[in-house]
Amino acid sequence: MGGGMRNGRRKSGGREEPTERERRRLRLRWLPAAMIVAALVVSFVTRGALNTFPLLAAATVVAAPLLSLRGTCAIGVVANLLGLSIVILKREPGIDEAVPFSSLVLLTVVAAFLNVVLARDRAQLRTSREVAAVLQRAVLPDLPDRVGRLAVATRYEVAHKEAAIGGDFFAIKETPHGIRMLIADVRGKGLQAIRTVNALLGSFHEASQHRPDLPGVVRQLENRMQEVISESSGEDAESFATAVVAELPPDYSVLRIANRGHEAPLLVHDGKVLPLEPATPALPLGLDLLDADDEVPVDLFDLPVGATLVLYTDGINEARDADGVFFDPVPALSRHFPPDPDAVLDAVLSAVSRHTGGNLQDDAALFAVTLEDAVSGADRLRPAPETGRPEHGA
Repeated sequence: MGGGMRNGRRKSGGREEPTERERRRLRLRWLPAAMIVAALVVSFVTRGALNTFPLLAAATVVAAPLLSLRGTCAIGVVANLLGLSIVILKREPGIDEAVPFSSLVLLTVVAAFLNVVLARDRAQLRTSREVAAVLQRAVLPDLPDRVGRLAVATRYEVAHKEAAIGGDFFAIKETPHGIRMLIADVRGKGLQAIRTVNALLGSFHEASQHRPDLPGVVRQLENRMQEVISESSGEDAESFATAVVAELPPDYSVLRIANRGHEAPLLVHDGKVLPLEPATPALPLGLDLLDADDEVPVDLFDLPVGATLVLYTDGINEARDADGVFFDPVPALSRHFPPDPDAVLDAVLSAVSRHTGGNLQDDAALFAVTLEDAVSGADRLRPAPETGRPEHGA
């Protein structure tokens, strides 16, 4: 993907930088040691008058999910040695000190056991995510960095709590009719979602090449979605997909967008953000039957040179913070950006990571294109100027 980023990690010097979630966990690794130091300081200041065994016990338990088995055992040993020293240094140690010390030893053993269990679960989840990521990339290959005069950037963010294959996908295709783009989100996860993604991607590429107008592409996608549903059973037969299908003609004169129940794309230009809302709302793919004569709402917009079109799935705008507040990408993009879609997507991902604390609740796909000047861009489309601009709802 453009910019060397996959699943929220940017490569630096051949290595992947840690995510915000991982950086937070790295900072917390110092917490058990800090608790032991605090227990030592409190015991010294109060000359043993204040019981610090609860703090030592807490340090061993906190170490279990944060450190390795060796680190957890080391914290437990240090805590036990410190607790033993406190007991010995007392002038008249009695049976009352034996109980908390014995509890501290027991908690150390429990912490080591918990560490082993958590490490095994994390390894299994990591393996499941890696398998899901491999399958996702096999179905959703990287897009080119440039198509015609468009600089292209994409990102796919996997939710931390998920280990299943998602249904978010995007595509771009250069055709005799212009450059056609798609972003969509299939309901559900797993193999059925992947089958639907594969079917819609194939249908999009075929329709983009052979359908002369954007409504024709949408109709073919709808028909393919209906076929997928008819071949399914149970909950899979209730599937649908939200989608945005966009088109730039060979002369780049107008941006056409057919929105099928999806999040409105954002137009980023000159420090401002314009949501490209549809004038007429439409049902997602799979919830509408489109005949050849049925109208497909298409909205027309200008795409100035240097402007960036951002398309994304609901994993972005439905990302929540600790208080349940949804993320709004508009403020994050309401500033001047270079004509670079990677910079725009990086800004979105950084903002949503800060908003959620690095804990994305759902998979998210992002797709951005920036229109370059005809002189600097690599315009490989044959010019075929259109006669006039079609009316809304073509």
